[in-house]
Amino acid sequence: MTSSDGGSGQPWARHDGPGRQEPWNQQRLRSSNERLLLERLRAAPASRAQLARETGLSKPTVSSALAALEAAGLVREAGHHTPERGRAAVLYSPDPAAGYALGIDIGRGWLRVALADLDGVVVARGDVRNRARSAAAMADLVVATAQGVVADSGVAAAKVAHAVVGTPGVWDPAARRVRYARHLPGWGRAGLFDRMREGLGVPLAVHNDANLAALGEYTFGVGAGSRLFVYVMIGTGLGMGIVADGRPFTGAGGAAGEIGFLPWPGREPDTLEDAVSADAVVRAARALGMTGPLSAKSVFAAARNGVPAAVAAVRQEGERLAHTVAAVAAVLDPDLVVLGGGVGHSADLLLSTVTDTLRGLTPLRPRVTPSALGEDAVLLGAVATALTTARDVVFARRG
Repeated sequence: MTSSDGGSGQPWARHDGPGRQEPWNQQRLRSSNERLLLERLRAAPASRAQLARETGLSKPTVSSALAALEAAGLVREAGHHTPERGRAAVLYSPDPAAGYALGIDIGRGWLRVALADLDGVVVARGDVRNRARSAAAMADLVVATAQGVVADSGVAAAKVAHAVVGTPGVWDPAARRVRYARHLPGWGRAGLFDRMREGLGVPLAVHNDANLAALGEYTFGVGAGSRLFVYVMIGTGLGMGIVADGRPFTGAGGAAGEIGFLPWPGREPDTLEDAVSADAVVRAARALGMTGPLSAKSVFAAARNGVPAAVAAVRQEGERLAHTVAAVAAVLDPDLVVLGGGVGHSADLLLSTVTDTLRGLTPLRPRVTPSALGEDAVLLGAVATALTTARDVVFARRG
């Protein structure tokens, strides 16, 4: 028997006698069982009997839940297991094609987009030069590139459940805009991400690029298993992502890790970002006598070839990075510091200077290592983050 909540039509949660549950409670219980089995199957294929043993659910309950998941297209047969004795058992696994997630990395130089199935396998990708001359043009480029990636994959657009964008700066959900993205002029204008969301026709979340790079490194790279590690992104700007026990730490307002704003006292330039970035490498090289068109990439290439001015500029970058790591170690006590971003790609030239300088600065010396993901760290972090929500969305849609 069902009672209504003040005529709202919403049934109360109640029992009507021993052993009887309201239909609403039964529905929640079925949903909980289905979710439990689906999450277990993400670890490895399993049979009905194995699922019953491991979850404590009865075999009839497991069979009913699997049938519902299979009918909804979330689970499929994945082969058979033949024991030494007894009959072969059907193995089940999640169907990765039940839905898809989009990861988007917006940088000053490049725009990268990847489409992944629910197993996290990238099924299509697009990398394009960011030649947009305005923030609105950049937003339109994101939409066009993402739509092209989905079209090229052959996946129906309706199966894309969620998208995550990685961008410099800090997302302000109240104002619906990005703050502090000073290397992308006009990028802080309100409405740009709503424009992207409408163009894509997909729910879209916005995250800081360094935070996503840290999550990417934790999920797919050298950060796996770390209790607390930081990803220092050195490129056009300077940022840091923090992952503690597998979760990003973003602070009260989302700005945790914006170490570029730290002062560089008593020296020129004024902030840590001015002192430790791609532009800082170029300025140091020019001050040391290098001439002609220069970029951080060309300075590091010259350092590999033993050009004295380039070697000295790279050494200065390593020393300043060591001060950065020392400050981070004193505040966060990470067990691992990962160097990434454009400058981080040449971390092999920086590591010896960083570690040697660190010894003279502090007794706190976390392990310092280059990123294993290189330029893909932000993109893969966006994919990993989008997958979490996409799986929830696909499960909720199953009815």
